[in-house]
Amino acid sequence: MTPRRGDTLAAVDDRAEFERLVDEAVEGIPEPFAAALGDVALLVESHAPGRSLYGLYQGYPITAGSMPSLGMPPRITIYMHPMIEHFPHPEMLRHQVRITVLHELGHHLGLGEERLGELGYA
Repeated sequence: MTPRRGDTLAAVDDRAEFERLVDEAVEGIPEPFAAALGDVALLVESHAPGRSLYGLYQGYPITAGSMPSLGMPPRITIYMHPMIEHFPHPEMLRHQVRITVLHELGHHLGLGEERLGELGYA
């Protein structure tokens, strides 16, 4: 059965709905990890330029020490359309948004791809 607008599992098809999923994922992050997002800009973009990504962390992990004076503040970008295209069922999309937010936060905390995979955030 295909979800219809108005169903409790209606498809996410606009930016505001997608941003609510990202907000929901962020609100579900427990302390002390949530505090690590305090200095991180969290953005939602349509697509990653030139490649297919769900998310991207840019910045200096907190484990690397202080940020260089000319460095940009850390940021996490969540890419809407690749996830919507790959996860058409709303509950699967909600789950992937959560995993992606946690994955990118993990990079900010200094975790590499291997460790993130071990934690189930790959």
